[in-house]
Amino acid sequence: MRLPNLLATGRGRLTAFFFLYVTEGIPLGFTATAIGTQMRRQGVEPDKIGAFVATLYLPWAFKWAVGPVVDTVSFGRYGHRRVWIIAAQLLMTATLLSGVTIDYVEQLALFTTLIMVHNAFGATQDVAIDALACNVLHEDERGLANGLMFAGASVGQAIGGSGVLFLSRYVPFPQTFYFVAACLLAVTVFIALPLREQREQSKETAGQGDALGRIVSEIRDYLVTAFQSFFLNRAAFLGLLYCLLPAGSYALGLALQTALAVELGLNDDQIAWLNLISTIVFAVACVGGGFVSDRFGRRKMLAIYTICTAIPAAMLGLLMHQQGWIMPVDPNMDGRPVPSDLLTGAFWATTIVYNIVNGLMYGTRSALMMDITSPEVAATQFTAYMALQNLVISYTANWQGKSIVRWGYPTTLFIDASIGLVGLMLLPWMSPSRHSESPKR
Repeated sequence: MRLPNLLATGRGRLTAFFFLYVTEGIPLGFTATAIGTQMRRQGVEPDKIGAFVATLYLPWAFKWAVGPVVDTVSFGRYGHRRVWIIAAQLLMTATLLSGVTIDYVEQLALFTTLIMVHNAFGATQDVAIDALACNVLHEDERGLANGLMFAGASVGQAIGGSGVLFLSRYVPFPQTFYFVAACLLAVTVFIALPLREQREQSKETAGQGDALGRIVSEIRDYLVTAFQSFFLNRAAFLGLLYCLLPAGSYALGLALQTALAVELGLNDDQIAWLNLISTIVFAVACVGGGFVSDRFGRRKMLAIYTICTAIPAAMLGLLMHQQGWIMPVDPNMDGRPVPSDLLTGAFWATTIVYNIVNGLMYGTRSALMMDITSPEVAATQFTAYMALQNLVISYTANWQGKSIVRWGYPTTLFIDASIGLVGLMLLPWMSPSRHSESPKR
């Protein structure tokens, strides 16, 4: 039976992009949540886990550089973005399967390098999926499609994180790599392979030399356009600075949370449930945050949400200080301290509350970045904003891991909550009404 080309119908297009984004979320949930949990359970220090998580996001900070290549290099009758998507998914699968035989405790550096390569393919896939969406989605489909794409990424993270942790009760953890690979391949076979794009004749006949020239030209044009769009008007420049800073607290959504969950004695099922609940409330809150900001003002609500992300982190840090739970505790040590029910309950509550307010903030921040983006250079400017936000996640995960080992959990949580508020000083000046006409290319 021949599978349908989902790009041929409106409902098919929505289905296709939902599942394509699932493949972006699955590996992230698997590596950041499931593998991060197993690393801490086997005694890997928080600073090393923080560095590992940082590598997951680093390639996404430079995905803008892949855009000209994906836009320029086509594959004739086999499709344009479709081939990039399929190739990236196959390479993502291959790199994951290569990790089965690697001991991520004893060979952490090698495994980290492998996962960084894996995420480079993931970032390339993201560029190709977004480019395909821009080309094939009808104008009246784009709003719903973007919501479904974000939902797909959240579902993927739940499958790769919570799903794998649940599965690890029944099979040895290394075998879960095959489950993740099978999920990726299922989307490749049933969704990506049957897709059919309209053929682009002009790119089919271009030689490799012409393609290389176009790539260099597009990168040069990108850099010129980026400079003009960011530095020739105030709102765009302040947006650039804002995206280089943490937007609120990050600790309860990164490696600190994963490491602490293991140290507080949560088993894999409990961590899986916490991750699943957090993912769901984050996704719902993200939609709700943007909806509320439409009615009460983008910058006002963003400031409120940002402050609210710092509250659960600071409260958990204060309670940990009062309970004397300061430095990392080896989960395998004999006679390890047992946390109080109050501390464990507070960890659950603050993590869930944090994901709610972080979702509110995330949806609102993305909307504000769109507000200050010039329509004439929207792809360049908005992609750069999103890339810088991934860079922030990367360097934040890195410094937090080092801070935990040096100063302990409470101090790290307090620093994280404080640094996350610095960007609020820029919000009063980021008025879309002051955004002057963008330069012409």
